[in-house]
Amino acid sequence: MITPRKLVIAIDGPAGSGKSTIASRLARSLGYVNLESGAMYRALALKALEQRVPLDDAEGLRKLAEASRVQLEPSSEGNRVLLDGRDISRRIREEDVTLAASQVSVHPQVRQVMVARQRELGAHGGVVMEGRDIGTAVFPDAEVKIFLDADPGVRAERRVLQNGTHSAQQAERVQADIVERDRRDRTRGASPLIPAADAAIVDTTHKSIDEVVAEVDSIVKQRLKASD
Repeated sequence: MITPRKLVIAIDGPAGSGKSTIASRLARSLGYVNLESGAMYRALALKALEQRVPLDDAEGLRKLAEASRVQLEPSSEGNRVLLDGRDISRRIREEDVTLAASQVSVHPQVRQVMVARQRELGAHGGVVMEGRDIGTAVFPDAEVKIFLDADPGVRAERRVLQNGTHSAQQAERVQADIVERDRRDRTRGASPLIPAADAAIVDTTHKSIDEVVAEVDSIVKQRLKASD
């Protein structure tokens, strides 16, 4: 019996495009590991906040990254994120850590350390990795590359629902944060947010989660068939 070759599947896209949800669903259906690069940067950002390392101190953050141990453990509710053995799964989804992560991730020195870790985790294939530069910088040779996108207003609405935000003022702040993060991600010097040249672009604006999962699954099956 021939064991099917396990692929590296890269899913990129801006905040609120559905990367985490789609990657998690896809990984479960394929029996792959779901690697969240964003969770790794959030973990580092949390440690920087706790240890009062300035978010603009690139060298200090690099040293912090090298001295940190981030683990992703699959569970029925998604990955558990452990920082130096401590479960920080919920804490890293809070607003202050989210904002700090986008500032931490712009530094080339930090990205160099994190990309090396991510490549180690996905070296043997059988992974679905999502982030903002997976198909362009982390795994440029990934067999499947997908770029999810959506209208910024729709992405902001999704984050509002995800965060349980109810007031109009909070909703406006979430949308402003989305717009600012888009600007920072797309214009940063190190691995800016752009689709890989060979990525399949999927617009999720008017699609349900099930519809997007079906479309992405079809793309993956086509690639698996082509590689047989």
